[in-house]
Amino acid sequence: MPYPDRFYPVVDSLDWVKRLTALGVGTIQLRAKDLNDAEALQIVSDALEITKGTPTKLVVNDYWRAAIVAGAEHLHLGQEDLADADLGEIRKAKLTLGVSTHDDAELDTALKANPDYVALGPIFFTTLKSMRFAPQGIPKITEWKKRIGSIPLVAIGGIKLEHAAEVFAAGADSIAVVSDVTQNADPDARVRAWLEQATEAA
Repeated sequence: MPYPDRFYPVVDSLDWVKRLTALGVGTIQLRAKDLNDAEALQIVSDALEITKGTPTKLVVNDYWRAAIVAGAEHLHLGQEDLADADLGEIRKAKLTLGVSTHDDAELDTALKANPDYVALGPIFFTTLKSMRFAPQGIPKITEWKKRIGSIPLVAIGGIKLEHAAEVFAAGADSIAVVSDVTQNADPDARVRAWLEQATEAA
């Protein structure tokens, strides 16, 4: 299985981790915000317990210390978190590292960290969080992929299933999805459709 998988949901709760793991999703990012160290360690440990013994890979967003202590294998950092993280400790713990990027300067910073994948966003307008950056658009995916070469490229931000073929065709190796799953009227059916699409596109 590639890492990250072509369909890469990002969720904020253990309930979602449990639901997606049961549906056979290969890579899930747990992005829970504003937790203290103890809370972060608890939720990461609980999420790892859910995915243990399954093919699902859990990616921990931001909480690199909790990821190390809990024995996680995969980590994703935004630019602010990357600036504060101890990359030496992260590498020593053998965590894979994904990094968010939004512009040229951020891509340079990310590449210096020798990441296992680079995320580019937001591709489309997203209402999930207030973004300092305008939508990047599909052509930026092709440009970014040329620049990072063999490093996997994850596209994120406002992407729906209907956009998937175009996003993959532009050069994305993986699509990170939030609201198209979590705000869908039938999330399970949507996840199955994404998994089917990702298999066809591979």
